[in-house]
Amino acid sequence: MLIMTEVAAEKVKAIMKAEGTPADHGLRIRVMGGGCSGFQYQLIFDSAKEGDEVVEQSGVKLMVDPKSLIYLVGTEVDYADGLNGSGFTLKNPNTKGTCGCGQSFQA
Repeated sequence: MLIMTEVAAEKVKAIMKAEGTPADHGLRIRVMGGGCSGFQYQLIFDSAKEGDEVVEQSGVKLMVDPKSLIYLVGTEVDYADGLNGSGFTLKNPNTKGTCGCGQSFQA
């Protein structure tokens, strides 16, 4: 499944609290067609749906639909705060390459 770092989990909890996200929601990670390399990630707060793979790590529910799961096995979700901005990063061992801007990937 997926791995979430402590830093990412704390950021998810902080954002959920600030936005007033319902307690039964978690972070849904989806792989969608798009971008210049063919696939891109979508991260949203959502509740679990039938068929989802759900894992709780550091107090955060991670949810992935079956179609996205095949692209995300072994992926690490982290949060980086640097000179070029801040945001969630996904280190995915299943990608064959990324586009120049890093917003999409090949599988």
